[in-house]
Amino acid sequence: MVEGGFTKLLRKKLFFHLAQKYQPLGSSEPKEEEETHEECELKIIEQEKEVAVLAPKDACKCHKEDLAKALNVDLQTGLSECSVLQRRLKHGWNEFSVENTEPIWKKYLDQFKNPLILLLLASALVSVITKEYEDAASITMAVLIVVTVAFIQEYRSEKSLEELNKLVPPECNCLREGKLQHLLARDLVPGDIIYLSVGDRVPADLRLIEVTDLLVDESSFTGEAEPCNKTDSVLMEAGDITTLSNVVFMGTLVRYGKGKGVVIGTGENSQFGEVFKMMQAEETPKTPLQKSMDRLGKQLTLFSFGIIGLIMLIGWLQGKHLLGMFTIGVSLAVAAIPEGLPIVVTVTLVLGVLRMAKKRVIVKKLPIVETLGCCNVICSDKTGTLTANEMTVTRLVTSDGFQAEVSGVGYNGEGNVYLLPSKEILKEFSNVSVGKLVEAGCVVNNAIIRKNSVMGQPTEGALIALAMKMELADIKDTYVRNKEIPFSSEQKWMAVKCTLKNQDQDDIYFMKGAFEEVIQYCSLYNSGGISLSLTPQQKAFYQQEEKRMGSSGLRVLALASGPELGKLTFLGLVGIIDPPRAGVREAVQVLLDSGVSVKMITGDALETAMAIGQNIGLCNGKLKAMSGEELDQLAEAELSSTVKNVSIFFRTSPKHKLKIIKALQRAGAIVSMTGDGVNDAVALKSADIGIAMGQAGTDVSKEAANMILVDDDFSTVMNAIEEGKGIFYNIKNFVRFQLSTSISALSLITLSTVLNLPNPLNAMQILWINIIMDGPPAQSLGVEPVDKDTIKQPPRRITDTILSKSLILKIFMSAVIIISGTLFVFWKENPKGGINPRTTTMTFTCFVFFDLFNALTCRSQTKLILEIGFFRNRMFLYSVLGSFLGQLAVIYIPPLQKIFQTENLGVLDLLFLTVLASSVFIVSEFVKLCEKHCCQPKHTKGCHN
Repeated sequence: MVEGGFTKLLRKKLFFHLAQKYQPLGSSEPKEEEETHEECELKIIEQEKEVAVLAPKDACKCHKEDLAKALNVDLQTGLSECSVLQRRLKHGWNEFSVENTEPIWKKYLDQFKNPLILLLLASALVSVITKEYEDAASITMAVLIVVTVAFIQEYRSEKSLEELNKLVPPECNCLREGKLQHLLARDLVPGDIIYLSVGDRVPADLRLIEVTDLLVDESSFTGEAEPCNKTDSVLMEAGDITTLSNVVFMGTLVRYGKGKGVVIGTGENSQFGEVFKMMQAEETPKTPLQKSMDRLGKQLTLFSFGIIGLIMLIGWLQGKHLLGMFTIGVSLAVAAIPEGLPIVVTVTLVLGVLRMAKKRVIVKKLPIVETLGCCNVICSDKTGTLTANEMTVTRLVTSDGFQAEVSGVGYNGEGNVYLLPSKEILKEFSNVSVGKLVEAGCVVNNAIIRKNSVMGQPTEGALIALAMKMELADIKDTYVRNKEIPFSSEQKWMAVKCTLKNQDQDDIYFMKGAFEEVIQYCSLYNSGGISLSLTPQQKAFYQQEEKRMGSSGLRVLALASGPELGKLTFLGLVGIIDPPRAGVREAVQVLLDSGVSVKMITGDALETAMAIGQNIGLCNGKLKAMSGEELDQLAEAELSSTVKNVSIFFRTSPKHKLKIIKALQRAGAIVSMTGDGVNDAVALKSADIGIAMGQAGTDVSKEAANMILVDDDFSTVMNAIEEGKGIFYNIKNFVRFQLSTSISALSLITLSTVLNLPNPLNAMQILWINIIMDGPPAQSLGVEPVDKDTIKQPPRRITDTILSKSLILKIFMSAVIIISGTLFVFWKENPKGGINPRTTTMTFTCFVFFDLFNALTCRSQTKLILEIGFFRNRMFLYSVLGSFLGQLAVIYIPPLQKIFQTENLGVLDLLFLTVLASSVFIVSEFVKLCEKHCCQPKHTKGCHN
């Protein structure tokens, strides 16, 4: 079949584009056009067969020959340049592309869809129509500030998907046309041959075809703390990804050994790409604060329209001009809208974020801080989050019955070995049996500790760290290694044959491995440095100790030494664990006491997970565990009711984590997810609050999360929850103050309109009150320091709104007192001849003083002013003082008297108004006192939220 000219031209252009875009690193010699371009073009046209990617579960069952045939590659020479270009046309580059469906300007305009923002814009328009240009300008500026801040935060959060590209390694070693080339990882295509060595990031999904002692760290992908031992043999059956021992995945790290593999999946077709697709499908849920603000916006809208309708109806019935009544109604509606609310919310959240930053917590999205206040479930990844992701020896049992415990975490050698029960600190060979046990673990070892990090297998690193604590780390150098029998999963032990340096002695073997295997090579046991015959009773004792250590979640290694295999002397047992982080147990206890349920999700086995769970006090020791397989068997409805009562989920995959979070959310929980690995990314994005680890966390987990714990300290989650609760309370305080002031002002104007009375306040006075209502006194309520008892409060319910019944009652109570007091002054100062400047000045000042006293009592909804501290919020004191001095300026400075139509008041007048206005403060404080003694708060401990 002859191809059309257009198709030929298109292929030629595509080829030239790709050929120019792809260059091996370090290559500068141009290719011959006749030899490369034309020949490759002909081959591309002739060879229409397209190589498909292989799923890991299929590739693991393929023999090398079948693999080479399926991917159409010579395993000895690799792909040709022509084949690479052909496959790239089909599969694209080895990277992730985030489709930006909406332009930036549209995303910015979307911020204006908020009901409150729309109402503010409407009020600004009305202000322009009524020629209130100052009001219109201030409202418009407020809207722009709020919208811009919200847009910047949301735009930055959307960068999470793009950060996945950072995990794609930039370079790799690839075999092409018989030559080993150093290429960019993005250039890889299915069928490429890749060489791996220690420290390499795996550049794509590979099916291994050659392996030499290859250990791959998949902890950030599968949750397994221990590096996986990889093989090149064919698997008969394919389980989950943790069982695919002949496949390595993109983004994982080669810890030990070397290997060679064939690329079976690139970019979005890799296993890592599955995580990427799942993240693309997930939408970040709205926070409770956003939902509360939406509800409040709708409520204020209905209230505003109700006022307009009422005023127009009354005016129409009184025979007044319809357009005039409409103007009055809209003006009143504008007054009802708290313009400062979005600004105060933003300022409150920003200051909360700044406080969190000082506590080493980075918040990427403002409302997330508040969301923590109603978080009632924390799902935490175990490896690297609750634990340190550092294998550590914690217990020793010698062959002659000595037991010791080990302190200190990590690979820095800090800590001691304590002999039990005396707690004597052991060094070197102060106890011969313990010293010999530690010596063996140090010698039969290939790990190196450098700069507090391990190069090699973490388990071996733990044994080196143990030797450092015993001051025996250099004892390895006293031996010359003659032979090594490497560890394998079949034999489950490793041995080395050594001789002492500069000494003419017989060879000595050191062995470590699983107890049941090592004990078979032993005929003796060590007793204080003397080898005695191993009896069945001794074997039974060791087996009992091994089971006891294993049931407590420890990984148990047996150690032995001797002149030959089969005649070894058993030295004892070593218990190793990935220990909990410092402070985690205390943090979990505080969270449980405050009604927050903590759930651990891990890829580890049941015994290890249960041991860690009990160690950190999950659910006060009353643990219920569930495996990933059990999760798969449950129906959606049953899962939602079951997961609430489960504290530990073991043997889980990324899909299981997502399933758990979705089930909890369906059950009405506000879910926080902490994690550090690639495998946590989808769950972090899907959770109401995603929290990543700053040091151990991968780039993708940090970007998918809403918050980052800089020091990887799980306990700082408590600080975040405390801030979240405090912020919501501050917003409620502000709403109470502003709405009670708004209602009071509205009521005065409405009553005067309905009763056909003179207006007690003129336009400039109302504007001044509005400045106080939205200005510094109101703003300072949003920065009230978080109360120390806040963390003890149970989480808010998701159905709770800012305008709760209790808050509405307090708002109306304050409004009634303010209206009554102001009307009393208006009646008292109203002469028969009509309103004069003294009348409006007294009424105006009375209202302002009421406002300032109302702000004072609004600093807390539950605590008296003496309990929270009068001077704790200095910004509030400065704001109130400034407002008071401003009011005096309005009354006594002649130019301002003309603008505001005021006159001088006497000292007795000010004293009278102060005493009267303080009534709103006194009554509110008395109500708090009654609530405190009559309504004790219910305290819930949360294990099954």
